[in-house]
Amino acid sequence: MGEAEILDRLFAVIDTRRRERPQNSYVVELLDGGLEAIAAKVREEAEEAIEAAATGDREQTAREIADLLFHTWVLLASSGLKPSEVYAVLEQRFGRSGLEEKAARGASDVG
Repeated sequence: MGEAEILDRLFAVIDTRRRERPQNSYVVELLDGGLEAIAAKVREEAEEAIEAAATGDREQTAREIADLLFHTWVLLASSGLKPSEVYAVLEQRFGRSGLEEKAARGASDVG
């Protein structure tokens, strides 16, 4: 199994928690908090990842980015999306310059 497959395995666990709603589940707690709670965690983890990167601590940066990916995957599940939809967007953008891709999206597309 490739290293990147961990993201699909992680999403499968998150989605199972979303559907089965076990007691004492952090994922269920986040989902019950709604978009506002999930977004707050994504913001918090993004800030922590940036702060860790600024210190140059590679291990801490990796841990914080892992936290950010986890919470982003919870956001994905709560939005009814699947990783394959995100992978498709990345695949479409792959090989294009970031500036070219941004211009192609137009001024009305935020992100």
